[in-house]
Amino acid sequence: MRRIVTGFFIISVLAAAPLSAAETAAPGLSPAAASAPAPAAVQDNAATPAAAKRFRVGYADIMKIAEQSDAGKAAKARFEEKADRLKTQIDAKQKLLEKQKAALEAKLPTYTPEQRAAKIKAYEKKVDELRKLLQQADKEMKPMQEELTLEIFGKIEKTAGAYGAAHGFDIILAKRELLYLGSNVAAEDVTDALIKELNR
Repeated sequence: MRRIVTGFFIISVLAAAPLSAAETAAPGLSPAAASAPAPAAVQDNAATPAAAKRFRVGYADIMKIAEQSDAGKAAKARFEEKADRLKTQIDAKQKLLEKQKAALEAKLPTYTPEQRAAKIKAYEKKVDELRKLLQQADKEMKPMQEELTLEIFGKIEKTAGAYGAAHGFDIILAKRELLYLGSNVAAEDVTDALIKELNR
């Protein structure tokens, strides 16, 4: 069964050695039967097993696909559009606070202690509002980033499955997982091919 994995794989072939005639003798034979001459060995004319088929592996640079495929570029554009919109709101509030801070510092000497305390308290409230806006923006962007990442990876995975089945691959995995390949494994970089398929 061909399948796609993102982890390590191990291929092992175990061959059992034939047992000797003494080891395969049936239990419970009489001494006479046990001492009887063994029949002539029958020549094994069975053909030797054919050489094991090479395991064909494809590997892909997921980051490159995400950056260069049309689907990845579209996801990035959606993310940046929302991030820029939030950044514009935050920058505007931050600039306003900087002006208010400068004006407050200039007038503080003219205020009574009570006025000074009230003005500082009002300013700190606005600073707290900006801090909450930053936290809210972070809460909005993180889930969106996760959603878009899963979306693009799902498309890559689906495309890799179809490409692997159509081109005779036994497995296609992420390039970063490819640490070692045995001599019976034929490996091929399919990154560009998957980008091409995604852009169809």
